Amino acid sequence: MIIGVLADTHSLIIPAPLIERLKIVDLIVHAGDLCDIHTLKLLKKIGPTKAVQGNMDELAVKKELPLKEIIVCGNVKIGVVHGNIGNTQEALKNAMASFKDDKMDVVIFGHSHHALNERIGKQLYFNPGSPNDVSRAKFPSYGLISIEAGKIKAEIIKI
Repeated sequence: MIIGVLADTHSLIIPAPLIERLKIVDLIVHAGDLCDIHTLKLLKKIGPTKAVQGNMDELAVKKELPLKEIIVCGNVKIGVVHGNIGNTQEALKNAMASFKDDKMDVVIFGHSHHALNERIGKQLYFNPGSPNDVSRAKFPSYGLISIEAGKIKAEIIKI
């Protein structure tokens, strides 16, 4: 299974190379701050999509999406949350706290706009960054997570 991961799109145009890549993944995961319902509808048109709400999302998005999501892919458990309690520097800490009572293999989060692909203990913490932020992020990016025979491979893709 290949999962396309993005976050913090903020109602901005999603770059064409990312749209093309999402057309051939098995699942799209958005870790919050879509901001508008049109972005959610676009992703769902492209393919199967799971998403969580972020702090900047409009009411229509918040009504549609949960604050956190647990996705099971075979024997791999993936937690998804925006990570937006507090400032952006605390996004990782907040993501960790969101699933502290759950045994996740992967925790996907956003909010900081900075890509992260780091194993802490037995869990992989993965922030795809933002595919269209050119002011706060070091570079625009998204992520790919591959799961095969219970093995997880994650990578950050610079746009």
